[in-house]
Amino acid sequence: MKERLEELRGEALQELQGVESPQALNDLRVKYLGKKGALTEILRGMGGLSAEERPIIGQVANDVRGAIEAVIEEKAAAFQQAETNNRLLAETIDVTLPGKKLPTGALHPLNKVAQEIEDIFVGLGYSIAEGPEVETDYYNFEALNLPKNHPARDMQDSFYVTEDILMRTHTSPVQVRTMKAKEGMTPVKVICPGKVYRRDDDDATHSFQFNQIEGLVIGKGIRMSDLKGTLLQFVQQMFGAQAQIRLRPSFFPFTEPSAEVDVTCVQCGGHGCRMCKQTGWLEILGCGMVHPRVLEMGGYDPEEVTGFAFGMGVERIALLKYGIDDIRHFYTNDLRFLGQFARM
Repeated sequence: MKERLEELRGEALQELQGVESPQALNDLRVKYLGKKGALTEILRGMGGLSAEERPIIGQVANDVRGAIEAVIEEKAAAFQQAETNNRLLAETIDVTLPGKKLPTGALHPLNKVAQEIEDIFVGLGYSIAEGPEVETDYYNFEALNLPKNHPARDMQDSFYVTEDILMRTHTSPVQVRTMKAKEGMTPVKVICPGKVYRRDDDDATHSFQFNQIEGLVIGKGIRMSDLKGTLLQFVQQMFGAQAQIRLRPSFFPFTEPSAEVDVTCVQCGGHGCRMCKQTGWLEILGCGMVHPRVLEMGGYDPEEVTGFAFGMGVERIALLKYGIDDIRHFYTNDLRFLGQFARM
C-alpha cells in the first residue's frame, strides 16, 4: 500500500504541473482528494492492515495528501494572481486623459423670465396664486363680465372639453377664485402665473399655447396712478432704469378704464428703429381698473373698494428682453438656441 501511495503522489504531482486553468485544477483535486478520489480508494484498504502497519501507512497517506494540497494551493494562488493582474490591465484608468464632461441642465429661458417677473412682484409685496388649467365657463368668462354670446369672446373661445368646460384662455380665472376665497377681505395683492390656450395660428409672435402672468390689487382708494407706478417699477427692474412706459386707451370687458402699455424700445432706447417700426415704443401688456361688475361677482362692494389688474405674456417679455425675433424658438428644443441662456 505504501508503494501505491508513493505512485499516487508522483502521478498527481506530474499532472498538477501541467494544469492550465482553475477548472482543470479543481477537476484534479476531486480526482485525487475527493470523497471518491484515488487517495480515498487506497485508504479504504487500511482495514486489512495490522496494528503496527496502520500508523505507518496513515503517516504516508497524510504526507501524500499534504504534498498534493500544497501544489493545488500554490497553483490556485497563481491563477488568482493572474486573474487579478488581467483585471487590473483591463480596468486601468489613464488619469492623463481629459475628463468626460457631463451635460449640465439649465433653466429654460421662459422659466428664467417667469421667475424674474415673479421675483420682482414678490419684492413689491405680491403673493403668487395658481389655479386649474382646465376651467369652467363661469370662471373663465362669465365672472369676468363676459356673458355667453358676448362678442369679446370671439378672440378667446377655443378649446372646449364640454359645453361648459374649456382650457383656460387667460389666468384671470385665478383672480376671480382668489377674490371669492378672500370673501370680501382686503387687501388683495396677487400675481397669477401659468399656461393658457387660445385658437391662434403659430407664427413668429403667436402660439396656441403660451405663458401668462396677471396681477390683481384690491383695496380702498386704489387708483390708476397706483397701477402706472407699479408697472413703471416693474419695467425699470426688468429692462433697466432708463426704461419708460406710456398708457394708451383700450378695451377689456373686465376692466374700466382699460389701457395698453408700451415700453421704450429696448433696442434703440426710444429713438426709433426697425424693431419698433420707428415709433420708439413696443407694446408690452394690457391693464386697467377692475370693472365694478367683476368686483361684485368676486364678492366685493365697488362702492367701498377699487382695484387694478394687468396681464402680460411671458414669451412677449422674453422676446423683448433677449432680442429674439421668433416665438417658435422657445418650443423647438434646439440646444444651440437654448444653450445660450445657460450662461446667463
